[in-house]
Amino acid sequence: MSKFVYLDGKFVKPEEAKVSIFDHGLLYGDGVFEGIRAYNSRVFKLREHLGRLTNSARAISLEIPFTKEELEKAIIETVRMNKLKDAYIRVVITRGPGDLGLDPRRCSTPTIFIIADRIALYPEEFYTKGLEVVTVAVRRNSPNALNPCIKSLNYLNNILAKIEATRAGVHEAIMLNKDGYVAECTGDNIFILKDNTIITPPTWAGALPGITREAVMDLAKSRLKLLVKEDLFTTYHVYTADECFLTGTAAEIIPVIRVDNRIIGDGKPGKVTKELMKEFRELTRSTGVPV
Repeated sequence: MSKFVYLDGKFVKPEEAKVSIFDHGLLYGDGVFEGIRAYNSRVFKLREHLGRLTNSARAISLEIPFTKEELEKAIIETVRMNKLKDAYIRVVITRGPGDLGLDPRRCSTPTIFIIADRIALYPEEFYTKGLEVVTVAVRRNSPNALNPCIKSLNYLNNILAKIEATRAGVHEAIMLNKDGYVAECTGDNIFILKDNTIITPPTWAGALPGITREAVMDLAKSRLKLLVKEDLFTTYHVYTADECFLTGTAAEIIPVIRVDNRIIGDGKPGKVTKELMKEFRELTRSTGVPV
């Protein structure tokens, strides 16, 4: 457990970290967040994460009362305070305390807190043997309602899909968009490989612009010399793919070997997926902002 958390400019013990019950982040999920990883005392893709955080805040008209440089410094110091070389970092910015109405103008000062801890999203065996997932009935939020590109505190859409996955006895679920195309999973981006082409859903179709997603696309093109594209596809294309894998900050890269009780490829983590896992591991250990 974290020894210290950053809360509104100060470091406090977790049990002493208090947020108002009138905070609109709690009352209405009004806020944004980022999940960031540190490897080998380097914060991976920190500036890219802060860029996405800024974009999410701008999209909901939330003014962050810190510069990117100040946020970067606070994140690095949070990792240092907890004496972590490898860490999962959660940065949360809420609309702040207000009244019981919806109007964000009633919230004068945003709340910010940063947590640095460890995380293991999936058991290790799934990285070596592969993961089973299902397609759920819950559809991904429409970009015309709550755009999935916004990494907001309102995660009920994902949670409802996660509940379906849990009831089906699996750890993750594929979510379709309103038109029936594959969008993403409850907490991860999804990729398929077919005929040496890697395909992932475009962000305008309901996928979060994942930082790990982008890194994997770059690795596939630069290191593995594969064709990579963003394109619409259905569950049929997942079932008939040569390989399938998921990406995310917490999950990293994890192979999928069964979808809706259909075996993907030969039922084992694919060659390309394993190569990407190796390349990504090397990338995380050799790049990043020093702590």
